[in-house]
Amino acid sequence: MEPSASQLLEKAKTEIKAAQDLDSLDQVRIAYLGRKGSLTKLLTSIKDLPAEERRSAGQGLNKVKVELERLLDARGVELGAREQEAERSRKIDVTLPGFGPGRGSRHPVGIVMEEMVAILEGMGFWVEEGPDAETDFHNFTALNILPDHPARDMHATFYLDGGLLLRTHTSPVQIRAMSKLKPPLRVISPGRVYRCDADVSHSPMFHQVEGFMVDKHITFAHLKGVLMEFLQTFFGKELKVRFRPSYFPFTEPSAEVDISCQICAGEGCPACKQSGWMEVLGSGMIHPQVLINVGYDPEQVTGFAFGMGVERLTMLKYRIDHIRMFYEGDLRFLKQF
Repeated sequence: MEPSASQLLEKAKTEIKAAQDLDSLDQVRIAYLGRKGSLTKLLTSIKDLPAEERRSAGQGLNKVKVELERLLDARGVELGAREQEAERSRKIDVTLPGFGPGRGSRHPVGIVMEEMVAILEGMGFWVEEGPDAETDFHNFTALNILPDHPARDMHATFYLDGGLLLRTHTSPVQIRAMSKLKPPLRVISPGRVYRCDADVSHSPMFHQVEGFMVDKHITFAHLKGVLMEFLQTFFGKELKVRFRPSYFPFTEPSAEVDISCQICAGEGCPACKQSGWMEVLGSGMIHPQVLINVGYDPEQVTGFAFGMGVERLTMLKYRIDHIRMFYEGDLRFLKQF
């Protein structure tokens, strides 16, 4: 592997030196360090080497990567200074009309949320809304999450003065809707939710779409049919979907739903941890105690519920690799939508 890496570095040096502007330099960077870049492929192939060779091979390739990044950065500074100097020396024609205000564009999260709502409304659901600042009863207790229930720790809640909290999911709307309406119900509740969480795929504020159906003789088969239809309409009919047993205090039985990875087409990649599958939502049959809490008779009606993160589906649909891109306000990113 070492000769191949050395040859790659020498070739890269030539191409970096030949780059005459920042755009062409960026193409060199992508060609070697991008997701499908030459050096990235070599780093990925280390896992296929015998165990005794992986350490030395990895150290060698990392040295090449560090050197390549240094050369790219140095050339970038040089070309950037050159472009700035050219911009300063360019003559300005003051008689030309000025630039008008730029036109705004749709935010990808808003685009996807509207698409999700439109698909579900086409299946007979209607929208109900609730407050962002919720009571403990609606957010937890009525959903069978008692004060000492460990599931509360999973939600990492923002608590407010006056006994309120920022809702950790849109499920409180389910409680509010069932408390004021009688079956049959087909309700969705899109909106913002809040949790003390932040990493590559999580944000302290994000968006969910909760949905539920309550009527006589509702079964798990109805749940599967609705979710299969929604996901295959959203991602395409060729999408593979699977249901895995799970646990949520407000549903029983419960299931998490996976789809075939949209980045590697199910072949396995770092995004799906080489499994070929990605989890996209949680679901299950509404727990009988939840029905009792809103005044329904679980012997007369049953129902199912599901909840999905809008940012997660947006990242998969547009192959966006970090959630922070949604909130940075970078016009170069937003103009693509």
